[in-house]
Amino acid sequence: MLNGHPILQFGTSRFLQAHVDLFVSEGEGALGGITVVQGTDNPASTRRAQALADGYEVVIRGLSAGRPVDLRKTCRSVREVLHARHDWAALRGRVRGPVQLIVSNTGDSGWTLAAEDGPDLLAGHAAAPASFPARLLVLLHDRWQAQPAAEFTLLPCELVTRNGDALRDLVLGLASDWRCPPAFVDWLSSHVVWANSLVDRIVSEALEPAGAVAEPYALWAIEVQPGLQLPCRHPAIVLTDDLASHERLKLFLLNLGHTLLAELWLRGSLAADMTVLQAMHEPRLRQPLEQAWQQEVLPVFDALGQGEAARAYLVDLRDRLLNPFLAHLLADIAQNHAQKKLRRLQPVVELAQSLLPALGQPLLRATLAAH
Repeated sequence: MLNGHPILQFGTSRFLQAHVDLFVSEGEGALGGITVVQGTDNPASTRRAQALADGYEVVIRGLSAGRPVDLRKTCRSVREVLHARHDWAALRGRVRGPVQLIVSNTGDSGWTLAAEDGPDLLAGHAAAPASFPARLLVLLHDRWQAQPAAEFTLLPCELVTRNGDALRDLVLGLASDWRCPPAFVDWLSSHVVWANSLVDRIVSEALEPAGAVAEPYALWAIEVQPGLQLPCRHPAIVLTDDLASHERLKLFLLNLGHTLLAELWLRGSLAADMTVLQAMHEPRLRQPLEQAWQQEVLPVFDALGQGEAARAYLVDLRDRLLNPFLAHLLADIAQNHAQKKLRRLQPVVELAQSLLPALGQPLLRATLAAH
């Protein structure tokens, strides 16, 4: 029997710890354990990675149906941690054998290609590529060589619209640049399931050395397609034929709301340790946010025929943002702020231009224009 576990995870973030990893730990019918891949040499990431396989705690705090929730759960799904660079040979061996599914959440710049990555990295004893897309291409090439008839699932969790399609196109483009064998390129399209998914859970704090504090609400919406393999069954995993509706609710209300609060916080030079909860009680931030939701975003949902669902989501969202138990720092939300503004605000502005050309959207446009 080959050593290793059926789920390979790129990323050690507190989000993954309180979302995917916890789902596998507490869900039913799990494929098995998780091998986590540490992608950087950051000392904090190293400490966190070393502690994950020992079992760690996730604290769930917030309101559910109006009642306080304060739970402590031990997550034991992570069985092994490898370093992408130092353990590259072992990692390649895992993917040739027991791995059936890859999950990723590599951050806002995680899909950036590296100029130094090239086709020579496909060789058997080559060093690890610098970028995640190149690492993924090499690992999938290894899998194709070892098991060319096997199905394989990719479940990216990055907040990118139709993230599975986007990751597939990125890897296929890289395979073309590297002049990979046509049979391998065909396998990437015919035997690999590039799942489109959306994750939704506020994970506000990291625990040391590993673990996280998260809200009770959780969603992992995954688009149905043939051959899709799930890591487990869990009440928060929702299979859907209409992923776009879930994406719009989260992106245009929760994520847009977070980014507007961060923009207003940065403009106002407010307290460095201000939290979302404090911002929601600060009229200088709350009022513009509510005005943007009501006047600049909800009309777009109405034009899409999704207004009722958006208003229902917004009711729950206010409770989530007013969660008295989470210390969600605006400074954390403001990281990679320029990229987040483009990803979270630009789509709703473009939709309004198409569906409601007379809609002004002054706050959204001013936020996008600001440096």
